[in-house]
Amino acid sequence: MGKTLVLGLGNVLMGDEGIGVYVVRALGKRALPSDVECLDGGTGGFTLLEPLESADRIILIDAAADDNPIGTVTRTTPRFSRDYPPTLTAHDVGMKDLLDMFYIQGGHHEIVLYAITIDPQQPIRMSLSAEGEKAAAVAVYQILAELSPVPSRAERTPASPPTPQLTCQLAIPTQQGLTR
Repeated sequence: MGKTLVLGLGNVLMGDEGIGVYVVRALGKRALPSDVECLDGGTGGFTLLEPLESADRIILIDAAADDNPIGTVTRTTPRFSRDYPPTLTAHDVGMKDLLDMFYIQGGHHEIVLYAITIDPQQPIRMSLSAEGEKAAAVAVYQILAELSPVPSRAERTPASPPTPQLTCQLAIPTQQGLTR
């Protein structure tokens, strides 16, 4: 497989609404395969069309204002803008339009979306809420697992499970007390 673009979207000035950017920044600090590029897309728009077109595989991370419980991380494969969950700010329209433009221009790459449900009534802040931090950690874990290369059958070695070390002590009551 060729290049994978991991694109985080959102406005970090709006707290959890910027969760996609926080996730992609966290992923950028990890050891990733050489064919993975992490990009902070901010509130994006059509300027992101070129990076999307140059990737063979795309992983988008964005906040969603859907009916799921706050902090839910949902993995989907949107094909058109109607498949994209509702978000909160102006990049909602921009990202939906961008996806449609990508496909209209012949984009046929695999797109995976990690949508993270946030509270639409959150206060404005420049950090994630406690729920946002937990959800971001879950998303980072899931995306790292998705990006991990699967070893071929020849590379896999059967691992023997470790031998359990079990230590037991038995207490036997006697007239003088307990003995071991």
